[in-house]
Amino acid sequence: MIIVTSGHVDHGKTALLQALTGTDTTHLPEEKKRGMTIDLGYAYLPLADKILGFIDVPGHEKFLANMLAGLGGIHYAMLIVAADEGIQPQTEEHLAILRLLQMEKIIVVITKADRASSAQIEQLQQQIQQNYPFLTDSVFFVTSARTGQGIGELRDYLSALPNLANTDKPFRYAIDRIFSVKGAGTVVTGTAFSGKVQIDDTLFLSNGEKVRVKNIHAQNQQSDEGLAGQRLALNISTDFDRTLIARGDWLFAQQPPQPTERITLQLTAEHMLAESQPVHIYHAAAHCVGKLNVLTAKAVSPSQQAYAELILDKPLFLAHDDKLILRSGDNKQLLAGAQVLEINSPKRHKRSEVRLNFLQHLQQAKNIAERIDLYLQSQAVAVCDLLWSEQLCEFQLDEIITKNKQVRFQDWCFNHDYQAQTTSRIVTALSDYHALHADQLGVGKARLYRIVAPNQPEKLIYHFIDELLALGKLQQTRGWLHLPEHKIRFSAEEQALWQQVLTEFEQQNGQALWVRDLATGLSREESEMRNFLYKAGKLGYLTAVVKDRFFLTENIYGYARLVKKILLEQGSISVNQLRDELQFGRKLTVQLTEYFDRCGFLRRKGNTHILRDGDMFDL
Repeated sequence: MIIVTSGHVDHGKTALLQALTGTDTTHLPEEKKRGMTIDLGYAYLPLADKILGFIDVPGHEKFLANMLAGLGGIHYAMLIVAADEGIQPQTEEHLAILRLLQMEKIIVVITKADRASSAQIEQLQQQIQQNYPFLTDSVFFVTSARTGQGIGELRDYLSALPNLANTDKPFRYAIDRIFSVKGAGTVVTGTAFSGKVQIDDTLFLSNGEKVRVKNIHAQNQQSDEGLAGQRLALNISTDFDRTLIARGDWLFAQQPPQPTERITLQLTAEHMLAESQPVHIYHAAAHCVGKLNVLTAKAVSPSQQAYAELILDKPLFLAHDDKLILRSGDNKQLLAGAQVLEINSPKRHKRSEVRLNFLQHLQQAKNIAERIDLYLQSQAVAVCDLLWSEQLCEFQLDEIITKNKQVRFQDWCFNHDYQAQTTSRIVTALSDYHALHADQLGVGKARLYRIVAPNQPEKLIYHFIDELLALGKLQQTRGWLHLPEHKIRFSAEEQALWQQVLTEFEQQNGQALWVRDLATGLSREESEMRNFLYKAGKLGYLTAVVKDRFFLTENIYGYARLVKKILLEQGSISVNQLRDELQFGRKLTVQLTEYFDRCGFLRRKGNTHILRDGDMFDL
């Protein structure tokens, strides 16, 4: 468990931690020279059943970015106020950040008690409670690092705090330092946001590269595993240059998706916010810039809450409920604290009533199951997206889907209403198609997908089509999808023409005919004859082996039966052998053989053809 200390420069944070733990957290020569913390400092307090970790964050405004890097994934904070100086400007900014990050508990520690009277200290405590109402219920400790006053009581209180970090979620770890150790290799340090890691585990870096954990130091001690809420040093094995790892990168148990560059937030303003403005964004150890667009108002006053969209110049690895700090475009003023409501937010209709109602319900949802219910209201969502945004393990997601009485099919999750609506659109689309194209048997599966739901997962729509076929609500004839009641028929005039065409074919003794020859022989326009013959093909009377050259379908079946018989006896057949059997010219025999290959009945093997699908062309 980690506790962060914050407060104005020279208010005794480092001295307090040294009194609590015996460790001096100033580790850089420049820090010791200047007498102030510049980078994050760490100290550890071993107890009977756990080790408390402390982060000493910089108090000077120039080092605010380092201070913010220490606050990710931490639940407890100590606000340090010197008894002789009271609240100072940097104290107020640190306090605002702690409040905006919604720390579970802020403990107020008044230091340097030996430099002030008890009356001054009491007055300071009353002033803090009066000026900062959210600290009314906070615990106060009066301490002196020089005399030891209050140190034991503070230590006892801190040791009794429960660890609120979630170890049941996938491992997620923010890197804030990278270095090499002779004989060990690359070492990264950071805070574990969630989950657990063990030696020999394989993890994923932000860039998708795999690394293996060779060794672990948890809370500054050798350990076989590291847990959420702990400060960890991980010795990792990599197949690439460690200079490719940077502060602000992450290590994950699950392979990360593409980072997000458009998110929706619920923010609490610290200063007046305009409808649109540039901002600096701080998340764990990462820092970037972006554009903030308020969704619910033209402006947001201090202490007001609002929904907003954040467009990032540099994509970040964010998940639902992650905490952010926003500062002004010049990075001189604290603007707001925010919680991530949704990652990969839509670009359009972001201020519509439907969209804002969805965000309100999302923000009011009590648990993950309720949020997943909202995600699946009108769409299918990829399993990987749900796992990432809610930071879930697969079995946890499956339990929620079952509890919610929803459906998971392969890589997608959806609810029954979505399936019912989608299948209804499929049936309606076919009905409309039949009304417009009564002379056509139906639609191919790929085209039906493009008509009905081009923005939905293709495999999922095919799954719904297959279920409709299994239920008899759709039928498929020679690859064409259609409603059961839809049949194409010849009109009376077409039926008469078919009798003439059939007579022409019967006179050919099983040979194929070209469109142009039939058109000439029957004194018809070639385009008219072409359309008629292809309609006859859809009805199953004719089969085109190449464009505009047709056999009677019953003859095709007869030739296929002959080929099967030869293949059963000999195992393969050549074009020349089939030509001799059928007494065709070589060109027509090649066309027929290639048609059998294309439709999946035969497969070419060298100079011969072998059977691929023996069930085809059975009557």
